[in-house]
Amino acid sequence: MTTLTRRGLLSLALPALPLAFVALPLYVIWPHYFANRFGVSLGLIGGVLLVARTLDALLDPLLGHWTDRLFQRGNATLLKRCWLAATVLSLGFLLLFFPHWLLGTTVTLNMLLSVVLMALLASYLGYSFLQICVQAWGARLGGDTLTRSRIVAWREGLGLAGVILASLIPGWLGMEALVSGFVLLLGLSLWAWWHAPRPASSTDSAAPAKAWWRGLQQPWGHAGFRRLLSVFMLNGIASAIPATLMLFFVQDRLQLPASSQSQFLGAYFLAAAVSVPLWLRCINRFGLRRSWLAGMLLAVAVFIWTLGLSAGDEIGYTVVCLLSGLALGVDLIAPGALLNGMLQSRADDAAHSGAYFGWWQVATKLNLALAAGVSLPLLQWLGYETGSRDAPALLALSWAYALLPCVLKLLAGVLLWASAKTLQTME
Repeated sequence: MTTLTRRGLLSLALPALPLAFVALPLYVIWPHYFANRFGVSLGLIGGVLLVARTLDALLDPLLGHWTDRLFQRGNATLLKRCWLAATVLSLGFLLLFFPHWLLGTTVTLNMLLSVVLMALLASYLGYSFLQICVQAWGARLGGDTLTRSRIVAWREGLGLAGVILASLIPGWLGMEALVSGFVLLLGLSLWAWWHAPRPASSTDSAAPAKAWWRGLQQPWGHAGFRRLLSVFMLNGIASAIPATLMLFFVQDRLQLPASSQSQFLGAYFLAAAVSVPLWLRCINRFGLRRSWLAGMLLAVAVFIWTLGLSAGDEIGYTVVCLLSGLALGVDLIAPGALLNGMLQSRADDAAHSGAYFGWWQVATKLNLALAAGVSLPLLQWLGYETGSRDAPALLALSWAYALLPCVLKLLAGVLLWASAKTLQTME
């Protein structure tokens, strides 16, 4: 493959920045904004989100298989479909925040929810398709361990920048700036991607695409993929549980204002972004698996200290967020780089990279769902309720927030260590 310059890496990774706008606003910003702006109950908003997200997750593997078919027809064909997906995504994102631009000012609740559901589906499907295409494109470029890690690191680093921007713009400039900025950045990133280094044409270098049902099954026949996905999910759930419970912990255990959450999240993501170059050096010297395992152990060693935090301990929790963010850096790089290495090792797998990343997307979304599905019922069973101040309830909150993720992270580390022989070909 052609040696990747910084300009080439930037053009490959730039789509991750606007795509991160879709992830944060749809989970954090949009429900609160929509409820206040249009007076829709949180129950109805949650139901619409659940329907749209479920359909989206079910379609991800099919989108991945379609991506493989498009690669078979040439890189230019795939990029043209990406422009179409970006247009659909932009329209969906616009209508989520400003549905009255289509419906007018006087609408019924059913009309409003119908438009919002269609906008959510358009946004999710456009986002998922572009994510899979960006990931599969990087995987098909190949390269050694460091090259693959740099491709993933640039993509994840710009994704972090997108998360930070998306969290700041609404408060600074308003929702109009968020939507218009997203559309402009998405167009710019696709223009840059059009001029990015291109993988070898699948029509010349890869195995032919299989029938759709066989293409969807292809990843599950690979023992390395099954093992890597297991580690990825255990580790991902361990990281998602604190994200789900953070506001409860900050308000009830630390008894700090909800507004301080942005300070802690900023410290966490900023530290992760700063750590990426450091982890690349570590990966270059020690390899992907050992570096990832070191990151897991660092995360456990740091995060377990949250069990000892007391009410008002803002500085202590900020330090935990900073050090946990440093450990997050390798979580962003290693899994994707290992998967890229696996796809590079066999031409038949490389020809179905879209299917692999389709299932990878499903796992990523399941991590968030399972984190909420495990931690929230567990808290209720242990006797915690929102606003609790009694010692047993706060102890249950601390266990769920800090101890459970550490246990899952250690299990992920053990599984990673036990999978050395299976995963060593992915280095």
